[in-house]
Amino acid sequence: MFDRLNDPAMPVVAMNEADYETARACGAYIQVTGPGGSVVVKVTDRCPECAPGQLDLSEQAFARIAGGVPGLVDVTWRLASPSGLGAVQYKVKEGSSAYWLALQVRQHRNLVASLEVRVNGVWTPLRREMWNYFIAPNGLGPGPFTVRITDVFGERLVHTVNLSPGTTQQATGQFAQH
Repeated sequence: MFDRLNDPAMPVVAMNEADYETARACGAYIQVTGPGGSVVVKVTDRCPECAPGQLDLSEQAFARIAGGVPGLVDVTWRLASPSGLGAVQYKVKEGSSAYWLALQVRQHRNLVASLEVRVNGVWTPLRREMWNYFIAPNGLGPGPFTVRITDVFGERLVHTVNLSPGTTQQATGQFAQH
């Protein structure tokens, strides 16, 4: 989950456990359509009490799709790949060190399928946790790290990330729009 958004004007949504897929959907953009219209929202959390297929929309998003209907409304949704985003960012979790590392990918246009770190010339995948950080439980040394992220369309981006706990680091580049 995200602790804050880069764009506070972006409507947000919490997604049911099945579609959230152990945080795989976190950070994704989806277009939600209801009786009153459509809105693009950012998935920022999971909704454990939601049934499969259900979403828990922010008030801002709900007002745009519900057409004035209170309570639950039928919606459809699909992945979106919005334009106008800046470059990808990496958050190094507070408490990260040479002996334990947690990285979060931010401001990514498409779903992130994997994150790998180059260790001794070999790409090593990090496990994504439910709280949307990729973890190296035994650390990877003092850094900096060469990180490769792959989106659900197979596109890869490679960046350098410094071991600076609590920082969000601006990278260069962004996944292609689909």
